[in-house]
Amino acid sequence: MEDFELYNLGEVTLQSGVTLPNAFLAYKTYGTLNERKDNVIVYPTAFGDQHVNNEWLIGNGMALDPEKYFIIVPNLLGNGLSSSPSNTPAPFDKANFPQVTIYDNIQLQYRLVTEKFGVQKIALVVGWSMGGLQSFQWGAIYPDMVERIASFCGNAKTWPQTYVVLDGLKAALMASIDSNSTKLNQLTSEDMRAVGRVYAGWGLSQTFYKEELFREMGFDSLEGFAVGVWENSFMSMDPHNVLAMLWTGQHADISANSVYNGEFDEALKSIEAITYIMPGSTDLFCTADNNEYEANLVSNSEYHPIESVWGHFAGRGINSTDNTFIDDNLKRLLGLRKM
Repeated sequence: MEDFELYNLGEVTLQSGVTLPNAFLAYKTYGTLNERKDNVIVYPTAFGDQHVNNEWLIGNGMALDPEKYFIIVPNLLGNGLSSSPSNTPAPFDKANFPQVTIYDNIQLQYRLVTEKFGVQKIALVVGWSMGGLQSFQWGAIYPDMVERIASFCGNAKTWPQTYVVLDGLKAALMASIDSNSTKLNQLTSEDMRAVGRVYAGWGLSQTFYKEELFREMGFDSLEGFAVGVWENSFMSMDPHNVLAMLWTGQHADISANSVYNGEFDEALKSIEAITYIMPGSTDLFCTADNNEYEANLVSNSEYHPIESVWGHFAGRGINSTDNTFIDDNLKRLLGLRKM
């Protein structure tokens, strides 16, 4: 049985101007919405993730406690559960799926939150990686609605070096069809193997590999880790979904909309929410220095680096020390009130 629900959005005109028919968001909720409808946490998924990948941060006694909060986890467009190349009929299937932005995602999540649940105030928007980027976008577009933001291992836009990293993933996939865009619909999940190998060098830090911390995950060799985690996880993804999410990621910028017209600093300054920014200290592509720049522009922000050798995956829910750091900071954040 499916452990999520669908919210049907009908015809949706995307930021590109393309109208996507029969669009829908897949989502899962945890906890109960109170009568005042003020106990809401929105926790968007990251690139390649689905709602189950967020569940490590949800639980009794944790900051995201379903006994206290109503937690909504909307799935990213393109991830295979919400409207995606793999589940959209022609003429928008596979390589024909339209370009989707972070702004598009937040607009549809706003509809889910307000239309489905009647919510007008959000206690917290939180996320990892591209989920963290979505939290910034929520705060910039709906400053009066969002009371708190927490982004861990996620920047407020795709900075140039991050763009290059994502472009490398795309190039590895396209190489399997000789970089011929007319052959896009020939791509299979087997072609994702090389993408996993490329990402392996970016997801974790040099120190992680030097100290062979993959042994803590049950792997007795570097090759076993590369196959068992990177190849297998990427080969479980639909390549057309990945291309769609890569486009979203490469063009992500909270100011890339008619509200801010590319004025990135102004978008950050507009955020009124109490904001916790938690970069991974050794993150190689959502870097701490970019997050520090962003934190200096968000007026009510605190900058709390995750001192970890787990790189980008300090925010992935794998290492218990990093998990505790994130959860503790979220508890402190949820205890704060806007002045």
